Amino acid sequence: MANTLKQFDAAVHRCKDIFVKKMHDYGTSWRVLRTTSITDQMFIKAQRIRSIEEKGEQKVEENVSSDYMGIFNYAVIGLTQLSLKDDSRLEIPAQEIEAQFDRHVKSARALLVNKNHDYGEAWREMRVSSLTDLILMKLLRIKQIETNEGVTLASEGTDANYYDLMNYAIFALIRLAELEKA
Repeated sequence: MANTLKQFDAAVHRCKDIFVKKMHDYGTSWRVLRTTSITDQMFIKAQRIRSIEEKGEQKVEENVSSDYMGIFNYAVIGLTQLSLKDDSRLEIPAQEIEAQFDRHVKSARALLVNKNHDYGEAWREMRVSSLTDLILMKLLRIKQIETNEGVTLASEGTDANYYDLMNYAIFALIRLAELEKA
């Protein structure tokens, strides 16, 4: 488990580096997005990954790792939007957003520790394509929850699904890095 946490932290560091650089370039322009749009952005990225997996080739040079990092970062943005739903500011200081990022990562990491305990790191035996499918399924679930205006009868809400997406994206990044080394 110690290796998993080290790998998790390294992958998150890469995601945060991109997040912070894009925030420098664009500010918090994503504040204008509704959570439904954030879900759709993640869906587009996951669909691209699946398309490349199925076709076995790609025509745009951007690697799929960047799409998994995008899914992770959009999930953080979604959680941030949910936590700031009553805050109308479009531009928010970088330090405040970085604190949100770190808070959401801390929660995702704690969730990973608890689920790894119960599931015995079963994700390590999964194919990356299965992680892509799980991401797509979670996104379809979120879309249904959004269609139902957040009302669920027996399921967790959007926020819990965003945390799962964060972890699935990190699992995929870890698995891809391991496959590259093999």
